[in-house]
Amino acid sequence: MSEVTAEMIARGRFADAGAPDRRRRANRLREARERLTTSGAGSRVFDLELLRLYADGRRAAILPQLLLCFAIATMTTLWLPPMVVAVWFAVQLSAVGMAHMLAIRLLGQDRTTIRPRNWRARFVFAEGANGLGWGLFAVLMIGVADPWATTYVMVVFMLAAAVHTVVTAFVPAAVYAALTPMALGELIYMRPSSFYGPIAPMTLLALGALLCFVALARRTYASQLDSLAFQADKDLAIVELEQSKAISDEARRRAEEASLAKSRFLATMSHELRTPLNAILGFSEVMKSELFGRHAVAAYRDYSQDIHSSGEHLLMLINEILDLSRVEAGRYELREEAVLLSEIVEDCRRLLALRAGKRGVSLEEIVEPDMPRIWADERALRQIALNLLTNAIKFTPQGGGVQIKVGWTLAGGQYFAIRDNGPGIPEEEIPVIMGSFGRGSMAQKNADEGAGLGLPIVKALVELHGGVFNLRSKLREGTEVIVVLPPERVMNALSQLDPDAPEPERVVRRRRMARSAA
Repeated sequence: MSEVTAEMIARGRFADAGAPDRRRRANRLREARERLTTSGAGSRVFDLELLRLYADGRRAAILPQLLLCFAIATMTTLWLPPMVVAVWFAVQLSAVGMAHMLAIRLLGQDRTTIRPRNWRARFVFAEGANGLGWGLFAVLMIGVADPWATTYVMVVFMLAAAVHTVVTAFVPAAVYAALTPMALGELIYMRPSSFYGPIAPMTLLALGALLCFVALARRTYASQLDSLAFQADKDLAIVELEQSKAISDEARRRAEEASLAKSRFLATMSHELRTPLNAILGFSEVMKSELFGRHAVAAYRDYSQDIHSSGEHLLMLINEILDLSRVEAGRYELREEAVLLSEIVEDCRRLLALRAGKRGVSLEEIVEPDMPRIWADERALRQIALNLLTNAIKFTPQGGGVQIKVGWTLAGGQYFAIRDNGPGIPEEEIPVIMGSFGRGSMAQKNADEGAGLGLPIVKALVELHGGVFNLRSKLREGTEVIVVLPPERVMNALSQLDPDAPEPERVVRRRRMARSAA
């Protein structure tokens, strides 16, 4: 069965998605399904495998059978003339040799040229000849009057029946062809009158043993069929897995090509779009500022303002897409230096204070004092803080507030958290907004501008620093985002603390700030 599996796997693999490969895979699948949809001798593949198993057993049993025949012939000379025993030995050797040669021929023949029905008939004939040889042995022993001869004949028949049952179990017709002549020879040897004589129990015992051998052969055959069906099921699964793997490889190759094409497109379009955008932004700024004189129509100034705002929005969108593409491609390089997290967050708060004031949103900042510098990319941290603060201000209603915290974590790292009291985010929408170009229902209802790239970029930049980004939100309660940077990025954390403060107080202060952030 392993050869079939190897063949199926070899033919199931394909390197391209061409029509010849699809036809080969379809043939392999049809062959495997045939094994599963047939229940025995009706399946050509199962018949072939059973015949090969029989041939393997027959070839392996040649030496034990020759030794058994030789031993029986030697013992039989105690009751029969040597010439008669020699003739029987030659007949039996011929039958065994014929079955052995047929088995060798089958194993050496190409699978595609084997006709199971013809070979089954040949094996049945060969096993019938073997059975006739043992039946002839019983007929030759009829005239022996020694009481021990009867026991001897019965032992010989049991040994011969056991050997033939084991060898021919995979071909049920061969089992019957071998055991039927043995049973007839045994009945002839015992004679009909013996059924009422003292040896009747032995006769019934011998016939019962033959029936047990038949039942054992049937059971072995059924077990082998189940094993072949299981093997065929495994072969089919392997072929389908190979197909799925090949399809997956092909899809991955196409995805890599598409990703490369996207990177090339973005690299090209970055230059192609930024060049005219710079002109649009520059000239629209001149027009809205009326540097060369006032507009004859006041609406032109408003149009210039709209053009400038739209250009800035488009430039921001291009920058976000490029940043996300670089991060996904693993080409975003951190320019690390010693920076103060509290100063970066404070700068971002000042930049957005005017926007928050226009929307009627108050900003509250809580920063733990004397925090040391961290080793990080200042531009990336500013982008993280600006994105998160902008989102908090954008989705906080008028009269609401945004709270900013900067402090220590229990592990010795640093964090900053931003919490608003806005409408919140439904729990089922959090995975959506964390994906690229994902926007929540609140953003769509409010028609807020944005492409849904801010949070994915923030998460990616935090993970590039080895940190953790958490977002927690509840409807009608607000949203809280926490950026945690690992202790490995904190520089000289202990030296920046108050040297006069006792150690327990510093530990308690860290834990208090960490709990307030949680």
